[in-house]
Amino acid sequence: MSIEKTTFALFFGNRGFFPSHLVATARKELSESLRGMGYKTLMLDEKATRFGGVETVREGRAYADFLRKNRGKFGGVILSLPNFGDETGAVEALKDAGVPILIQAYPDELDKMGPEARRDSFCGKFSIMNVFRQYGVPFTALKPHTVHPKSPLFAENIDYFDRICRVVNGMRELTVGAIGARTTPFKTVRIDEITLQKYGIKVETFDLSSVFAKMKAVKMSDRKVLDKAKVLGAYSDWTGVPKKSFETVVRLAVVLDDIISEYELDAIGFRCWPEIQEQMGISPCVILGELNGRGIPAACEVDIGSAITMFALSRASDNVSASLDWNNNYGEEENKCILFHCGPVPQSMMRGKGKITDQAILAKTIGKGRGFGCNSGRIAPGPFTFGNMLTVDGELHFYLGEGRFTDDPIPDDFFGCAGVAEISDLQDVLQTIGYMGHRHHTNVAPGHVLKPVSEAFTTYLGYNVTEV
Repeated sequence: MSIEKTTFALFFGNRGFFPSHLVATARKELSESLRGMGYKTLMLDEKATRFGGVETVREGRAYADFLRKNRGKFGGVILSLPNFGDETGAVEALKDAGVPILIQAYPDELDKMGPEARRDSFCGKFSIMNVFRQYGVPFTALKPHTVHPKSPLFAENIDYFDRICRVVNGMRELTVGAIGARTTPFKTVRIDEITLQKYGIKVETFDLSSVFAKMKAVKMSDRKVLDKAKVLGAYSDWTGVPKKSFETVVRLAVVLDDIISEYELDAIGFRCWPEIQEQMGISPCVILGELNGRGIPAACEVDIGSAITMFALSRASDNVSASLDWNNNYGEEENKCILFHCGPVPQSMMRGKGKITDQAILAKTIGKGRGFGCNSGRIAPGPFTFGNMLTVDGELHFYLGEGRFTDDPIPDDFFGCAGVAEISDLQDVLQTIGYMGHRHHTNVAPGHVLKPVSEAFTTYLGYNVTEV
């Protein structure tokens, strides 16, 4: 999967007694550098203001009008300071931008410190940050304090900022599907939909009975059903799985695709036991894994909080995500544990192709052969970011951390898809999230992206975040 890069609106600060050519050069350099990195940009016409920059309140209003006319076409603003830059004009221009703002200041060169070339952007960046704080305009400022658009460090900053923008813009218009009610024993996954709505996150609910009815109406001879059968058949090893079970899994996959498409769902939480085993004779795990692999976060056990966290982690990492149980200790290793679920892990996070199995845990109560659809295997080694969320008294509370999956062995008779996770100070992490009241699930995405996710959550979205 690949998420489209953010389109940036470019802003150029100016202070009139500094050389005007610095603004003109910055317009060219910044836009060229970003295009070279694969980003699209929008710029105010250079004739709309003095030198194409913003200094006065009038010029700030002209830029604000430019942003209003292009609303929806950009996901972030890069505030560039070719020279010191005027604070009041910047506030007027960007106070209602509605997207993340990165402040970038040009560096001075030691051999160009005369009046005709000196920038003082180093000092100007402090002034912009100061006045933005006074006016409550959220912004991002990264290290080093000054950086040239052609520098590799600038490219790293843009990559970081892009991740922030993808998370912020995605979370503000997020629609999650709750497919089935939570199971009675799982009060751990309860969520307050009113609180979610306050933060722009919409939840659409669907009854399992309607899903089952739609499944029964699916004809295996339909083109889209045959296509889905081909996809799922190649996705994992179905050796030994009854034909009826495979076809029932395919029917469910088609129905879920239709629901996701019709209601434009960005993520789902699915009630994966026990009715679907009792009434339909399958488990949905492999379907959830395939959805996750397509970039549609799909959480087990109607855990909407996990689905939301998966979405954010996926947006930041530009990669897949998975929801797992904090499941087992790993011997006497205090900084290692086993993360597990029955098979919703996307194939790209696994060591190899999985194998479809019966639901070995539920088989004790519903009988053998009634839960085929679990995708068993092992999670591949590599770094990951993890987290989850709660709704508490009208607010969203997240924890975020980083770790790595190791290549440590797990016994062959261990059911489901699992990996050994190594996390620094794991025992303290577990204490922290336990005392905060977080659920038994955690959500992972490849790579270390804690910092951009945390900044997106706190600076721009107003969530509460604990870094563990």
